[in-house]
Amino acid sequence: MEENTVENNQESAPEVVPEIAPENALDLAHVKYVLETALLVTQEPMSLNELKKLFDQKLDNDTLRNVLDDLRGDWEGRGVELVTVASGWRFRARPESQKFLDRLSPEKPPKYSRAVLETLAIIAYKQPVTRGDIEDIRGVTVSPGILKALEARGWIDVIGHREVPGRPEIFATTKSFLDDLNLRSLEELPPLSELGNLVEQSPNTEINLDAAFAPVDSVSMGEGLMEGDDAEDTVDVQAGAELVEAAEAVETDAVSDPSEQEVEEPGVPPPAQLH
Repeated sequence: MEENTVENNQESAPEVVPEIAPENALDLAHVKYVLETALLVTQEPMSLNELKKLFDQKLDNDTLRNVLDDLRGDWEGRGVELVTVASGWRFRARPESQKFLDRLSPEKPPKYSRAVLETLAIIAYKQPVTRGDIEDIRGVTVSPGILKALEARGWIDVIGHREVPGRPEIFATTKSFLDDLNLRSLEELPPLSELGNLVEQSPNTEINLDAAFAPVDSVSMGEGLMEGDDAEDTVDVQAGAELVEAAEAVETDAVSDPSEQEVEEPGVPPPAQLH
């Protein structure tokens, strides 16, 4: 009789059911998994707002940053790292890996006139500037084709017009310019003397100065923007040393040799917009 009572008590004992998280519960491990996948397959940096679109649940910025920081730690010591740039977050090859990646593209890099690099350096360090400002610093006429080519690359943009006769366009660098140098803001631009080192260490073989100045085609870029008439007036973009020299000319407001003056070639159409 007593044994039956014990059995009945055991049978009536409530069953322990494990807690089941609600369907909308935030699984941070899953969030990290999705973020990692998206950032690895995309070619462009992704902002926090863009990353939030990956999830049904609402994620606040602090939670998202914490998960991204955790993800960044997961990739420590590997050949790829997660970084923040002006437009958001992205994976990139570590700078020390660049020399190995360069072996995949052994072709000789294209050469471009010093005028292109000087113009870019002036805009980067003196912005906002007009074409006239650039000409005052360089001491020579700046071909409209150079500015159009830099615009087509997405490195500079017109941000307004100066309220003087003729209302000249005002140029400044873009977020893409910062992204391609792996910078988050203009405040992170290095001293002019270190700009060449930054170019050489740019880790992404597809997104760096080499790619930015890779020719769209010989017609749309115009011959004057590449090798030009004088072979001595060309620079090897990959080396980066000449960009330092061009940048130093900005710092000292040096006047270039008048023989470097560019003349826009007749009949050459403006560069096609890249997508």
